[in-house]
Amino acid sequence: MGISGFFGKRNLSGLDLEIDMPEEIFAGVEFSAKVVLKNNKRFLPSFLIVFHFYDRKYIIPYIDPKGSYTFHINYLYGKRGRYTIENFDICSVFPFNFFVRCILYLKKIPVVVYPYPKRLKDMYSSSGLDKKDGYFSAHKAGFQGDIISIRDYSSGDPVKFIHWKATAKTGELKTKELEDISSKPVVIDLDSMQGDIESKVSYATYLILELYKNSVPFGLKYGKKVFKPEHSRKQKVLLLTELAVLR
Repeated sequence: MGISGFFGKRNLSGLDLEIDMPEEIFAGVEFSAKVVLKNNKRFLPSFLIVFHFYDRKYIIPYIDPKGSYTFHINYLYGKRGRYTIENFDICSVFPFNFFVRCILYLKKIPVVVYPYPKRLKDMYSSSGLDKKDGYFSAHKAGFQGDIISIRDYSSGDPVKFIHWKATAKTGELKTKELEDISSKPVVIDLDSMQGDIESKVSYATYLILELYKNSVPFGLKYGKKVFKPEHSRKQKVLLLTELAVLR
């Protein structure tokens, strides 16, 4: 027993832990976290290490001296909000499996779980986005809004956008450049959305992800809080976090 305890203690010594969580975690969506267990001992390997993560355990068969072992954990949070991952148990049954010796790592990892992104059936009538009031000025060329310029015709331009008056005056084909209304900044009004609070934050989460993906500046409004439209990863994280903790 004494020998077993001695080797079990040495087996756990010099171990260090790194956990790399995904940048975005959504309620109800399984994610994968990267775990690296390092053996900082110069000469001795570590055998049969058991790593506990919440109610799950993972067995690491062998780690070289000054080596590391990498594996991935799949997990799921059922609800949005702030969480803290802490108090990791790392155990050893080496060498004889007479008893289990464990060490406790008191690392605290803050986690923000965003609302589940839920797609709207009708983005405008159900989301608090008004086609008139929900958009602000923008001047990006497209094929939807007002004319912002007239240019020379290029191969592939739709015929319906040829500016016939300018073409007649110059004797050369001219094309209308129209304002792309999809690029206009959008403010999502949470109070105007239909449904309970969970439905609203899920709809808003979906909209933020879509607007960010399409390079459209986006903001958020609820109660007396107003976040002005902006297109950046910082804005996306800020608003998704706001929705994650909203009560």
